[in-house]
Amino acid sequence: MIHLDGVTKRYGDTVAVDDLTLDVAEGEVCVLIGPSGCGKTTTLRMINRLITPTSGRIMINGQDASELKAEELRRSLGYAIQSVGLFPHLDVAANIAVVPRLLGWDKPRLRGRARELLELVGLEPEQYMGKYPRQLSGGEAQRIGVARALAADPPVLLMDEPFGAVDPLNRGRLQGEFARIQRDLHKTVVFVTHDIDEAIRLADRIAIMRDGRLVQYDTPETILDNPVDHFVRDFVGSDRALKRLVRVPVRDVMDTAPPVARRSAGAKEMLAEVGRTRFVYLVDEQGRLTGWLDRAQLKGGCTVEDALSDADPAQVAVRPDASLKEALSRMLGLGFRSIAVVESDGRLVGQVTLGSVEGAMTESDEHQGARPAEHMAEYSAEDTSDDSVLESIASDDQGDCT
Repeated sequence: MIHLDGVTKRYGDTVAVDDLTLDVAEGEVCVLIGPSGCGKTTTLRMINRLITPTSGRIMINGQDASELKAEELRRSLGYAIQSVGLFPHLDVAANIAVVPRLLGWDKPRLRGRARELLELVGLEPEQYMGKYPRQLSGGEAQRIGVARALAADPPVLLMDEPFGAVDPLNRGRLQGEFARIQRDLHKTVVFVTHDIDEAIRLADRIAIMRDGRLVQYDTPETILDNPVDHFVRDFVGSDRALKRLVRVPVRDVMDTAPPVARRSAGAKEMLAEVGRTRFVYLVDEQGRLTGWLDRAQLKGGCTVEDALSDADPAQVAVRPDASLKEALSRMLGLGFRSIAVVESDGRLVGQVTLGSVEGAMTESDEHQGARPAEHMAEYSAEDTSDDSVLESIASDDQGDCT
C-alpha cells in the first residue's frame, strides 16, 4: 500500500531523513518511533506532501505521490495530529464533515456520516453533534479528531502523536478505542509516537529511527526478542517481559465466570451462590458491577450492609480491550490480587488474576529463553483460585465487622 524508496530530506547541510526505505502493507499499522529529531514526523509529512522529499520516491497504492495533486492526495488520506486542529467556529458535526463537504457530499449524507463516526469512537451523537470544540474535554476532542480523519473513508490514515496531549488514563482508553476501530476497519496506518509502550501495543510493525536513518523495522515481538543493536535494546528498555504484556489484551486471558451475586439477593442466597470463595462481585439486575461482598464477614455475623463494599467500575475495573500490563498496574496500585473486567456500560464480563499475569509473563520469558518469573510465584493461579477475588495483597482481615 505504501512504499518509501530511498527517501531523503535535507535542510542545507542537515539531513533530517537519510535514505529511508520501507513498506507498509495494506491494513497494517506501522509505527514510527525514535528520539526527538530522528525524522519520524518529517517522514509522515513527506507521505502527504506537506514536505517535499529531497530525493527518493513515495508510492501510495501503486501511484507516485509526487505525480498527484497535493490537494487530491491529502483528501484521500486521513490525518490526525496531537493538537487535534478542530475549527473553533464549527460544531462537532461540521468539523467531522470538513473533507466530505469538499468532496461534494449532500447534507443528509454528511449528517449520517457524522452520527456513524461518533458512535464508532464511543460518543453519543445526540449529545455531541451540536457541541463546539471549547465544550469538549481533551479526550473527547481527540476522538473527534480521529472521527474527522476517517470521515471520507480514506484507505490510509496518518497519525502524528494523536494521543500525546491527554492524561495517562484517557490515553490508555483512546489507545483501546483505536485498536478496536482498527480491528473493524483494517485501515493502512502510519502512526508517529515517542511512547514505546504505545508503539508495542498498537503496531503491526515498528520502525525505530535514529538520526534520520532506519535502525530496525520489524514486528513488536521480534524487536522485543531480538533487538538489532545496543541502541534498540536500550531504547526498548530492560523490562521487555513486562512490555510484552502490552501486546496481550485482557479478553484473551480473563476468567469469564467470576464469582458473582445479585445485589438484590439476601444474605442466605448470597452465601449459597458464593461457595468457598471469600470475595464475590455484586451486580445489579442488568449485570453491572456495583461492588463486592466479603463472605468471611457474613459468616462472622455481620449484616450484608457491613460486609459489602461499593465500587465505581471506572476506578476498580478494566475493559476487555485493555492490555494485561494496564490490568497488572491497576491491581498493584489498588492492592488487589485480581481485577474486574467490565464493558463500557459497566456490565461485568470477567476478571483477571495475578495468576493470569504470571502465566503470560512465564510464556514470554520462555519465548525469550529466560527463566520463569519466580518473583511472582507466590501469586500463582493455583494459590489464588479460592480466595483471590478482590482480596488485598496485604490484608489479614478475617471477618471483623469493626
